Amino acid sequence: MKVAVIGSGTMGCGIAQVFIENEFEVILKDIDDECLKRGKQIIEKNLDKKIRKGKMTYEDKNKVMNNLTLTKDLQDLKNVDLVIEAVSENMDIKKEIFRQLDNIVNDKAIFATNTSTLSITEMAFETTRPDRFIGMHFFNPAQVMKLVEVISTVSTSNEIEDKILKLCRDIQKTPVKVNESPGFIVNRLLIPMINEAIGVLSDNVATKEEIDTAMKLGAAHPMGPLELSDLIGNDVVLNIMEILYKEFGDDKYRPHPLLRKMVRANQLGRKTKKGFYEYE
Repeated sequence: MKVAVIGSGTMGCGIAQVFIENEFEVILKDIDDECLKRGKQIIEKNLDKKIRKGKMTYEDKNKVMNNLTLTKDLQDLKNVDLVIEAVSENMDIKKEIFRQLDNIVNDKAIFATNTSTLSITEMAFETTRPDRFIGMHFFNPAQVMKLVEVISTVSTSNEIEDKILKLCRDIQKTPVKVNESPGFIVNRLLIPMINEAIGVLSDNVATKEEIDTAMKLGAAHPMGPLELSDLIGNDVVLNIMEILYKEFGDDKYRPHPLLRKMVRANQLGRKTKKGFYEYE
């Protein structure tokens, strides 16, 4: 199977790495040479970490990297078997990508989106192949995290679902089957918990350190909810909460005002060096 990954950001690179390490041919596509160069460097840096830990040799790395091709041209994807879109969480951008792909990629190819919350059905019906359209939600960092949520719409064929479930196992991941619903499983449970932790902080019930310690020691979470929000990105958390609120219309999904305030102040977490905590 030949795989194309659209988007060379953190998630796209992680997904591409997973496939090339499992001996799949991968075409990584982005809009310009600088993005692709940066993406390739991310993958090489991840593989170098494995070399330092004794989990890979330089020969292994070279073999793995030979499975990767970079391109700016969608036409180069016409003969792939699977396309995984992993661009930013913007419905208009995603739909435009799939509209273009539908006219280029062979009719037998499967289309997948790595969206964490957006409607897969809405994207699928921008194409002429909604029966061959599915969600593959990898988790960050994709090259480490074992879970993939495999999300079928009402139009996804059973054959395609079964193929993608098997593919996930072939790349050493654990798939869980999900019927499409806003937030799927993980984000529908996790993101409102983070939002509630922000409310606890805002109400001065406890400090951020105490909230995170309580959840780590009391609920056996590896990371506290405010630490996790900083890792995910507070802007991403806000975006998911807004989608849940819009889709369900339930006040329990209303984003907390403190979260909105932090995003407006560009206190997004680790990526801006400041969120609930400060980072060097």
